[in-house]
Amino acid sequence: MCGITGWVDFERDLDHERAVLAAMTATMACRGPDDEGTWTGAHVALGHRRLSVIDLQGGRQPMAAESGGDGDTGTPGPGTPDVGTPYVGTPAAVITYSGEVYNFRELREELAAVGHRFRTRSDTEVVLHAYLEWGEDLAAHLNGMYAFAVWDTRTDTLLLVRDRMGIKPLYYYPTPHGVLFGSEPKAILANPAAKRVLDADGMRELLSFVKTPERSPFAGMYEVRPGSVVRVDREGLHKRRYWQLEAREHPDDLDTTVATVRELLEDIVTRQLVSDVPLCTLLSGGLDSSVITALAAKGLAERGAGPVRSFAVDFVGQTERFRADAMRGTPDAPYVHELAEHVAADHSDIVLDTQDLMDRDVRSAVLRANDAPNGMGDMFTSLYLLFAAIRAHSTVALSGESADEVFGGYLWFHDPAAVSADTFPWLAMFGRAGGERLGMLDPGLTRALDLPAYRADSYRQALAEVPRLSGEVGLERRMREVSYFHLTRFVQYLLDRKDRMSMASGLEVRVPFCDHRLVEYVFNAPWAMKTYDGREKSLLRAATVDLLPESVSARRKSPYPSTQDPAYEQALREEFGKLLARPDAPVLPLVDPKQADGILTESVGTVSSEFGRRAVELVLGLDQWLEEYGVELDLPA
Repeated sequence: MCGITGWVDFERDLDHERAVLAAMTATMACRGPDDEGTWTGAHVALGHRRLSVIDLQGGRQPMAAESGGDGDTGTPGPGTPDVGTPYVGTPAAVITYSGEVYNFRELREELAAVGHRFRTRSDTEVVLHAYLEWGEDLAAHLNGMYAFAVWDTRTDTLLLVRDRMGIKPLYYYPTPHGVLFGSEPKAILANPAAKRVLDADGMRELLSFVKTPERSPFAGMYEVRPGSVVRVDREGLHKRRYWQLEAREHPDDLDTTVATVRELLEDIVTRQLVSDVPLCTLLSGGLDSSVITALAAKGLAERGAGPVRSFAVDFVGQTERFRADAMRGTPDAPYVHELAEHVAADHSDIVLDTQDLMDRDVRSAVLRANDAPNGMGDMFTSLYLLFAAIRAHSTVALSGESADEVFGGYLWFHDPAAVSADTFPWLAMFGRAGGERLGMLDPGLTRALDLPAYRADSYRQALAEVPRLSGEVGLERRMREVSYFHLTRFVQYLLDRKDRMSMASGLEVRVPFCDHRLVEYVFNAPWAMKTYDGREKSLLRAATVDLLPESVSARRKSPYPSTQDPAYEQALREEFGKLLARPDAPVLPLVDPKQADGILTESVGTVSSEFGRRAVELVLGLDQWLEEYGVELDLPA
């Protein structure tokens, strides 16, 4: 896993802009602590920071190749300082690549059979030759998580490619004569041509809890949509989707479906265990992470490489003081330890306290990693600290993320009122619980932003995209819509959070449940089959019941943990009080003083204060972001 960045300008000679390219590349050092490289041509500048995972010596980047099947491959020389042996000859294409392609061995054999020669064992070289063989269509051949850019010197064309589910991020910023791009906004913002502006739509994105495809908080900056390619040439910028969910008849009966899910999971995890560096799993004691850990333990044992190493996050006193609520019925720790013992894992708990979560340097690091504020506070900070601790032992981790979106695990999948609401189901459930308090904005700004209209527009766009199956009606039709919303709008929040918090410490997190073969198969299984036993995630549970203790297999869905220590909420309020007392705080013109004072006077630990806590987290982060990033506001009066 790595960090990439670059710049195309058809009216400038970028050979003279190496200092700017170096600054852009330096922002990605956290994503790639092991190596760096740059390459410049007349109208292109490419940067790369490397986290070495496969072929530690041979996968250096940017990487170049000649055209044709018998071409050479190596580190490109012209314009590239300090990156080793120069590339000999004129390259046909140069790549800066981030990710893992899990079928790269099969692709290498296929490409070698038609004449391609390889000098390394890296998947990067395979992807580069796949471009030379298939051009823009290469992405259809890839299985994995990736975001990369290819510059074709024969046509002066840049191709930006992102994986099907959007596991790896990729942003771009069109300019009058080209484009800037990077794994994260910070790489683009290091170029003077990029402006740091928060406009109305950017603010709506920060507040709406709906991930609109392609949008970012920064005006003029966009994400490459998952499953898409963006081509930039002298004629302009062109977007094309190479993959999207399709509605298909599901031909299999229940037993066959369960067996197929298990077969797919076995293959996926086996592929994702490939690594030349230490590997582990993330374990929460829930069904999803327990399945991944158990399958990893099984796969490692079969190759004589066990035991599996696992890690869990916990908070001081969390089990002892645990209070069940509508989202979390049980603490994680007992189930974590039972599963770890069951599969004989080499397990470690990363236990955090309020002092860890409120550490100013840590909270600042989380903001910089995310490039934007968030309202989830400790759920970002604890994840960052978990990953930082894991990185001392492992470079790669397997996660259970996204199983809820694929198999239908969240509570609102099974709440009739949320499902039938004329909006995204999670918004319907959060709204009933008082989640609108998260805004805490000036009433005039709130009216001008009109979040309900923004969300409604986003919902209509998503609804119009849903693939349909002829004759599908009633609940089956609606649950296809709900599944589509989660796989295209909701999961992006979680994948982005995991990527940013992990790569801030140079930890690669793999997401087996996002394998597109599994996603496509389960998406088209009937909802009645996905809930055949009256439970959530019925297919996943049935496919893996033999791997887990009964208590873990039967455990009800419990989201990523949040600290319940009253001292944490009190510490937040103290920081919030200090902010309100600063007349020059940049966020104050956006905040409703009456509502802010009301949150401060609530009793710690009350039901309403849970939402007040999220509002405080958001305002604290927004203030810090506006100040540290020098963001210019372009908001309606």
